Amino acid sequence: MLEGFNIFLDPNTQWILFGSMLLGLCSGVIGSFAYLRKQSLMGDALSHAALPGVCIAFMMTGSKSIFFFLIGASIAGIIATFGIGFITRNTRIKQDSALAIILTVFFGLGIVLLTEIQHSGAGNQSGLDKFLFGQAAALVLSDVFIMAIASIVLISICILLFKEFKLASFDPGFANGMGFPVAFLEQLIMLLIVMAVVIGIQAVGVVLMSALLITPAVSARYWTEKLSVMVFLSGIFGALSGLAGTYISASGNNLPTGPIIVLCATVFFIFSVIFAPRRGILSKLFIHLFAKKALKASRVKLKREERTV
Repeated sequence: MLEGFNIFLDPNTQWILFGSMLLGLCSGVIGSFAYLRKQSLMGDALSHAALPGVCIAFMMTGSKSIFFFLIGASIAGIIATFGIGFITRNTRIKQDSALAIILTVFFGLGIVLLTEIQHSGAGNQSGLDKFLFGQAAALVLSDVFIMAIASIVLISICILLFKEFKLASFDPGFANGMGFPVAFLEQLIMLLIVMAVVIGIQAVGVVLMSALLITPAVSARYWTEKLSVMVFLSGIFGALSGLAGTYISASGNNLPTGPIIVLCATVFFIFSVIFAPRRGILSKLFIHLFAKKALKASRVKLKREERTV
């Protein structure tokens, strides 16, 4: 057992571990609001929309700097959010259809740009396609440092504006009547989702990032009725998924870290579905058996009373 934890003594593994846990933490926190707002597909659309931003950043700078990739992906994500909002406000197209349009258009553009880059003969383009599925092993200290700053900013905004986000998520009409800038808050939540996506594209990739945004939030929802507790548990589930995924990936041979992290988040979800109090399968089964037993006892008691009468 102790030999298994020796892998964390390697500095490179420590950076990957820290970055993966930060990614899981901030994804779980902001993913809670996306889940409550019934915008689970928003993370999927924005993560796919980030790909052309990454490609354009590489084409303009010629370097695979995570800082420039973050800028490019952020700009692409912001354009995608405004595009979704413009389509839903000015046409009869529903939001789910607008999400699908933005997802396919941006992802298709990203694949075209990625193919063009790979055929350009650039000497440093190798590995750029890893942003599709992620490559956490490529994280270095500077990447983790940028991820840490972005995660701190994201979590701090969620803490400072928790009341406003809560009201806008559950009752936007009432929030608008109270004078809260609901439209601004909605765009800010989307911007934070974009931030979480661009933090995670190098570790998890654009394809799996949406799963890491939503799965911890859904798992946390099974354990509590309070939003504050749900957001906290979602962040914990995300961070533990990053920890477990990094450990399993580092312990195995050539196991991809990003998909393993998503699978670990799925394990937490399955555990929550089965063992969560009140909402879990076992809890509902016990309640059903207890109610059935109580009903049977009441019928026996009623029959005894009828006999005595």
